[in-house]
Amino acid sequence: MLSIVKSMTLHGLEGFIVDVQVDVAGGLPCWEIVGLPDVSIRESKERVRTAIKNSGYEFPSRRIVINLAPATIKKVGSAFDLPIAVAILLATDNINEFDFENVAFVGELSLDGNVHSINGILPMCIEAKKLGIKEIIVPKENAKEASIVDGISVIPVSSLNQVVSYLNKSIKINPEKFNSNELINSNQVYNLDFSEVKGQKNIKRAIEVAASGGHNCLLIGSPGSGKTMMARRIPSILPDLTFEEALETTKIHSIAGVLDKKTPIITIRPFRSPHHTISSTSMVRRR
Repeated sequence: MLSIVKSMTLHGLEGFIVDVQVDVAGGLPCWEIVGLPDVSIRESKERVRTAIKNSGYEFPSRRIVINLAPATIKKVGSAFDLPIAVAILLATDNINEFDFENVAFVGELSLDGNVHSINGILPMCIEAKKLGIKEIIVPKENAKEASIVDGISVIPVSSLNQVVSYLNKSIKINPEKFNSNELINSNQVYNLDFSEVKGQKNIKRAIEVAASGGHNCLLIGSPGSGKTMMARRIPSILPDLTFEEALETTKIHSIAGVLDKKTPIITIRPFRSPHHTISSTSMVRRR
């Protein structure tokens, strides 16, 4: 039997949709994953198999072929664990009739069937909304971050059993809601403030003018004169991030896996200080 569910993955800084196609047919027990999967996706075979068994479902002893479409784009990450498991359970009639047309699944499975967080959930949700996805089922730890995107219902789950029960309409899960006031107000704290700089009246005035007008600023001076000290405090006098700027900044932190789960949106301007001898390649890869 053939089943198809939708999932999301990353391509650079953007998300894109993937159809997880699973065919369970007669033949010698085996399964293959095709569609340019990386090593972590190939390893998902054992995670998914064990998670399904430990969740109380029978894993089919048949020939299983999994295709991640479109097959021309390389797929990376462990976010396909959950959609692969759901597609297998759907193909083996463990899930009743459910409208999968506008629903996407992402999440990593542990061996006991629990759903763990993934990186890059924000750009995935942004792209899912653009493509008309109405509902996305995500790990509970990623739910706050995913709920930032307006216009898409975010369903937080903690286990494979909970997902199956929700799809079979045995339980109801309330969508995660984004409290913009709470998150923004709790995150606007700068550890270094420009008001802490004493003296240096002329350079402070020049930096304030540059910050107000959005101009570039070049600091030249002997070591220890305070260049880095003042540069680190420039973000505290810059205008607040707009919501669009906050989303772009948060996307990068989300993909890099350095986003704080308690405050899933970056609302303060980041500061980067690469060494002047750094190469362009290392600057892109540097966290």
